[in-house]
Amino acid sequence: MSKLSKLEFVALDLSGNNYLSWVLDAEIHLDARGLGVTITNCNTTSSQDKVKTMIFLRHHLNEGLKVEYLTVKDSLDLWTSLKERYDHLKATVLPRACYEWIHLRLQNFKTICEYISVVYKITSQLKLCGENIKDEDMLEKTLITFHASTLVLKQQYGERGFKKYSALISCLLVAEQHNTLLLKNHEVRPMVTAPLPKANEVEAHDQSERRQNKNQGQNNMCGRDNGRGRYNNRRGGGRHKRENNMGSQSNPSRGNCHRCGMKGHWKKECRATEHFVRLYQDSLKRKENKYGASSSNARVE
Repeated sequence: MSKLSKLEFVALDLSGNNYLSWVLDAEIHLDARGLGVTITNCNTTSSQDKVKTMIFLRHHLNEGLKVEYLTVKDSLDLWTSLKERYDHLKATVLPRACYEWIHLRLQNFKTICEYISVVYKITSQLKLCGENIKDEDMLEKTLITFHASTLVLKQQYGERGFKKYSALISCLLVAEQHNTLLLKNHEVRPMVTAPLPKANEVEAHDQSERRQNKNQGQNNMCGRDNGRGRYNNRRGGGRHKRENNMGSQSNPSRGNCHRCGMKGHWKKECRATEHFVRLYQDSLKRKENKYGASSSNARVE
């Protein structure tokens, strides 16, 4: 009795959904214990063996079924009653399993493991219902349901001439693992340009500094020219504005930078981008043109 304290396999459910697998498990375990004859018709086994079989079968029944068959004391009678009650499920399991097999597609699954699990579940149901699924059938089902984007792989696997389904699945699992590792390595260390040699790196740094100094000199020249234009066009107003700008350059906290228009730094210390400086200088030119046109119109009037 101590050996029966733990279930050898899943107990038969009250709904009978697992009846087909339960019958197979029960027959295998009874044969292993030498009690398989006790559930056959016209058997002449001893009453002691029949009691052992009865204890084993009841131990693997749902609590509701135990109550229903409480008065049944012969193992063959219990086995026959359960078969009459649930054996009709083959008529419902078989059509559903055939439908799932017909519509099974490898391309509908994210991983090979998920696909394999469903394949073996469906083929097991078909075999329990008397339908024999061979390796050739599973090989054909897998090869013809590859995704359209992997037709080359399908042809390569087909040309290898697999005879066993397990061999094809092993190759698919290995290929999937390699692809997963490649993607992970790419995400951890993406492709970057190779660093420059030290000699080229120093030369490139010097060229960058020369271009930066040249651009700053051109911007300073433009800034001085724009300042003179504003002084000539706006007359007195331009003079006062230039004086204010000069005062702001001597004291960055009170005015705007003459190069970029921002507060809080000297013009010679300006680190604004060239794009921003050009936008600011263009806005100043537009204002000068606007004020210059206004003063010209006033003189004409």
